[in-house]
Amino acid sequence: NVSFSMNEGDSLGIVGESGSGKSTLAMAILRLLNPKTAKVTGNIDFMGHELLSLPVEELNKLRWKEISVVFQKSMNALSPIHKIGEQLEDIYRVHYEKATKEEIREVVMELFRLVNLSDRVYDLYPHELSGGMLQRTSIALGLLLKPSLIILDEATTALDVVTQGQILREICKLEEEIKMTRIMITHDISVVASSCQKVAVMYAGRMMEMGMVKDVLLKPSHPY
Repeated sequence: NVSFSMNEGDSLGIVGESGSGKSTLAMAILRLLNPKTAKVTGNIDFMGHELLSLPVEELNKLRWKEISVVFQKSMNALSPIHKIGEQLEDIYRVHYEKATKEEIREVVMELFRLVNLSDRVYDLYPHELSGGMLQRTSIALGLLLKPSLIILDEATTALDVVTQGQILREICKLEEEIKMTRIMITHDISVVASSCQKVAVMYAGRMMEMGMVKDVLLKPSHPY
């Protein structure tokens, strides 16, 4: 029973304890929940598309290009047998078939600088990276095609405070430049307070309260 709306350019922080349904909500929006164990009903309207009834082929065209996600467990988000650069190239070419290796590499290097990664990561395998480097790679992957909506599921949790602050500042700057919309799932209310316009509080699969960050954090209307 979750219902909410966002406008283009909004940044929404979703907070709540473990098990409250934050990640489930994100997976439902992307239709990534296991159909054998989960049933999603209602409507998910996104830029004129009804995502729940959209054919898979059409949905795949929207993924990464219009809606991207940075998963919580970066270790599981990348193929262990392909170099980082190869994986980024594959995703880029799904939407831009004629892009050359040089063009893709240039785009990726710009993103690597954004998330504070060395150029050499392009030619490394996932197992050669630390947990923090893998998380930063996943964030670069989510930003690769400059999506209209990016969902960050605990995406900065594994990072040191300095890098986390740097990435959040750059994401906010990118949002202004390309009118990107963001949903940020986190346990860290300070991250929401410093980088989001709106906040939603979830508990036991329900949205208890939603509003502008200052209103909800300073004058909450719900005791939870």
